[in-house]
Amino acid sequence: MKITINDEMRELPDCISVAELLNLLDLQGKFVAVERNKQIISFRHFQETFLQEGDVLEIVTLVGGG
Repeated sequence: MKITINDEMRELPDCISVAELLNLLDLQGKFVAVERNKQIISFRHFQETFLQEGDVLEIVTLVGGG
C-alpha cells in the first residue's frame, strides 16, 4: 500500500500498525508524535491503529538539547 510520511510517498506492506511502522523506521522506543490524516494518535493506540492506503502521516521526533 502507498502512504505519505512527512511529505514523502512510501510503499508499505498491507495491514501494518503505527507501532510496526515506527519499528520499520527505527523509531520504536523513541519519543515521537504521530499525526494521521490531521488527527493526533495517542501513544497508547499505536498498536491498534492500522494504516490504510492513501493515509497521510506526519511523524515528529523529540530532540533534547540545551
